[in-house]
Parts: sequence; structure tokens; C-alpha cells
Amino acid sequence: MGHPLPSPLVSKCEPGQPGGRLTLATSGVPRSFNPLLAADAASDEVVRLLFSGLVRLDLATQELIPALAASWHVEADQKTWTFKLRPGLRWSDGVPLMAEDVVFTWNSVMYDPSLNHLTYDLFRIGGKNFEVTKVDDVTVRVVTPEPFAPFVEYFGNVPILPRHRFEPAVRGRRFLSVYAGDAPPERIVGCGPFRLKENQPGKFLRLERNPEYWVTDKQGRRLPYFEELLLTPGMDAAALLMQFINGQCDVFERTRPEHYAALKTAAAGAKFHLAELSLGTERDFLWFNLNPGVDAAGKPHVDPVRLKRFQNKKFRQAVSCALDRDRMAREIYGGRAQPIHAFLSNENPKWNNPEVARYGYDPARARALLAEIGIQDRDPGKPGLEDAAGNTVEFSLFSNAGNPLREQCARFIAQDLEKLGVRVQFQQVSFSDLITRINHSFDYDAVLMGLGGGGTDPATQMNVLKSGEPLHQWHPGQKVPATDWEARMDSLMDAQMRTLDFSARKKLFDEVQVILAEELPMIYTVAPFQFAAVRTNLANLRPSVITPYRATWNVEELYFKKP
Repeated sequence: MGHPLPSPLVSKCEPGQPGGRLTLATSGVPRSFNPLLAADAASDEVVRLLFSGLVRLDLATQELIPALAASWHVEADQKTWTFKLRPGLRWSDGVPLMAEDVVFTWNSVMYDPSLNHLTYDLFRIGGKNFEVTKVDDVTVRVVTPEPFAPFVEYFGNVPILPRHRFEPAVRGRRFLSVYAGDAPPERIVGCGPFRLKENQPGKFLRLERNPEYWVTDKQGRRLPYFEELLLTPGMDAAALLMQFINGQCDVFERTRPEHYAALKTAAAGAKFHLAELSLGTERDFLWFNLNPGVDAAGKPHVDPVRLKRFQNKKFRQAVSCALDRDRMAREIYGGRAQPIHAFLSNENPKWNNPEVARYGYDPARARALLAEIGIQDRDPGKPGLEDAAGNTVEFSLFSNAGNPLREQCARFIAQDLEKLGVRVQFQQVSFSDLITRINHSFDYDAVLMGLGGGGTDPATQMNVLKSGEPLHQWHPGQKVPATDWEARMDSLMDAQMRTLDFSARKKLFDEVQVILAEELPMIYTVAPFQFAAVRTNLANLRPSVITPYRATWNVEELYFKKP
């Protein structure tokens, strides 16, 4: 039994039945239980169960709700924030959780670049840190150098660390080794719904309910409902799929489109069902290499004739109009995908701008756009299109091996463009080779790939949309914007980060979407419908497509219905 909770967070879930064990198959063996070092998927899968932040995002409603902090507010200057912690909070070992833990997490760890390699710059503005101070035992004040639009979500979601466990390690420069993946369970102290009970590296992890967890149901019963969580590692996606079908785990949520047929067949008469979800944030897109630079030997990254063509937005628009996305969705995904034409669509209604240009499937329009820039069939006796100088219009299209659906999409793209008269040489390479080409050698014409993850707020897209960022795929790491439209996007993205007014941010981000839809640096193809497989007796499910944990993001509310 935990200590009394004067002010718990009361879950809106239907009261469930306590007890039992939930078994989950994980993507591997966690390297660390330290939330700042949980860069691999296996570590993240466990850390999310052991720690909490000041606030949390309800992934079903996309609303920010209280967590360790019972409330917060901002002053008129839009820079001074105050968080009130819940009274009576305790770590999983019973030690009080107080404002000192929050201040320690930020001032001693988050703002030490030798410890926080991953997100150090994310919480700085103009080279200045946020000022994090204790007001009293349950009150924390934070002052940002300038208004910071996603402050509550970004700052509030950072896992709080137990000062009494981490401070000696920080002082002794042992922070990077504390909470290692083979650490004894009794040394792992957190504030999430579960705590570590048994660790057999490579075999299983056994978690038990945290008796000090600060959430109850409507009847006052402390969550989580499950007494235990058993995490068993799988070698790869195929192994995880078979573990679930064979009844060795209760949930399979990191599904891929190619898993659907096997799960649908196995679900007939089985003790699980498929939770059919909507579009997620994952989608593939085609982009052209717009990098005008040269390699160490002085050779252009892209053939100058092709580069000039790629840099013309009408060429990119024509390519978009040549792609039969409906055919891709129908024949490759069996109808379980939706054609995508814009940076955002109805999967993110809060931020989507539906009033943007669309360059959908229209071969006649594609030919007209190419004719406007001098590309047409100049020699009826010779297949394909030529530009005004007689150059054949062609390019190489790269994608990664080992993704059968993406390979089929690439072949469909090549077929669609060849019908138009544009020659495409499709080349599959290893994922590591592809990443080297995209990020280092820039030795490619075009790539078909995708970006997953990221949240729904525009702030999560800064590393893609800003011209100086590494994921600005078509021309990454620009010292100054290469085009006027990229400079305008930089300005708009910076501006939307500096106001807390949603309508003002929405107006700015709407214009970003207008620019993307017209310039088409990313030509989207299709987005698959998401799904998860769960045991039929698992209750209080509120699936979400904006997280890898589609069925278990609210694991503390889940329970097994008794027969």
C-alpha cells in the first residue's frame, strides 16, 4: 500500500477490475532505464512506464492534462510560468517528490550538454536557458527568454528525475552509467504507473504496479489496474507478429501495413480482434535533390541540367500530377490507405489547412505544366520527352531495400512517369547507404522515403521545415535560405514559435502549408490506415494513431474483463 494521496488525478476511464498481468512483446533489450538516454525503442518502451512529467498529452483527445503538476499558469509577459505540484507526491520508493526534483532535473541534468546529448538545444532560445527555480516545496517557476509557443507540451512532458538517486551520480560524473539496462530493480526509482520488479536481460522484464502512483479511478481506487507487466523481447517485426498470433503476448501495436492480412486471417475465431484506426502521421514522399553544392573534387552533387529542372516548381508539380495515388492505395495497400497530397491532412484537424493547392492525378495537366517549361515530345520517332536543348528528361529514384510496400510504390511511380514520357531508373540500396547519400554525399537525384514520429504541433516539424536543419531533406543544412520561399518558411516557423495565441500561430502555419503545397519540395504519395491487435477481453482501450503505443499509451487504465 502506498501513502495517502491528498489530491490525486482522477481518471475519466470507466472503473475496471484490478489484478492480473499484461504481457507485451518489445522490440529488443533496453540499453538503459535512464529517460535521458532512452534513444532506442526498447528503452523507450520501458521508460514510459517508469517515469512521468509535469503534464501529459491525452493522445485520444490531443489535449494537455495535468500529471505531476496539478495546475499551471502563465503571467501577462507570456514568459513566466508557474507549476503547482500535487501535494503528497512520492517516488516509487516512498521518498517525497518535491520541487527540488524538478529544479534538479533541469538545472543539473537537462542543461548540462555533457549529460543531455539529445534535447539540450531544444529548450534554449537565442543561446539562453529557461530559468527554473523553486518557489516552495510544491511550486516551480520557469522564465523563458522569449515567449515559447509549445512550452507546456515540451517542458511539461520531460520526465522528472529523483534527485536523491541521481544527484550522487551527477556529482561523481557517473550519470551516463546509472540506471543501466542491467541495473538491479531496487535501484530504479521512478514516478510512473509501474516500477521494475525483476530484470533478466535478454529474457524478460517484470514490472509491478507502483504503489505510490498518483492517479485513481472515479471510485477512488488507485491505478494501474494490472498487478504486473511482463515485457518479452522480440528479434524483429516478424518475430513480434508471431509472438502475438501464438498467444505469447496480449497486444501487438507496432503493426505495419504488410501485417494486416496475416492478422486478419488469424483473428477469425481467435481470442483477439483488430482495432481499426484512422490515418497516422506516417506517409511516404518523393523529393528531388535541390542541393547546388559540389563534392570534395569539385563535382556537382546533381547534374546541372537535371538540377535546373528539379529546381523548377512546375516540374515538381507535373510529377505530382502524374502519380496515380488511388491506384497505389488500391493495388498496393488493398484499399487500406488514403491518397495524400499535402503536408497535413485530416489526421491533424487542429492544424490542417484544407484550402491549399492540390496537384492530384491529372496526366493532361502534367503535360501542360511540362510544356510551359519547354519539356515536350520533340521527336515523335524517339520515345520520351526532351527539354528545349534536346536533353532527355530522366532521373534516378532511390529507395531502401527491405520495405516491400515502398518498393512497389517506387515501381508504380516509375511506371506513371514513364507513361508521361519521363524516364526513371529505380535503384534500391541498403538503408545505411541511402542515409549516407541523403545526409552526407548528396549523391542522388530523387528519393522515395518517409518520416515517422513527431507530434501534432508545428514545433515538432522545425527540423524538417527550417532551411538550416538536418531533416530539410531536399537541401539540408543551408547556411542561408537558398530560395525566397524557403526564407519565408523560416520566418513563418520562427514567428509561430514566439506567440502563445493559437489563432495567430494557426494563421502563420496555414501560410507555411500554402507554400509547401505550391512549391512541392515533398511530393506525398499515400498514407496507410493504422491498426492494432489486442486480446478481446482487454478493456478501457482508447487507441491513438499519434504514438507507437497505439493501444497501451493509457496502460494504467487498461484491465482484463473477467468472464
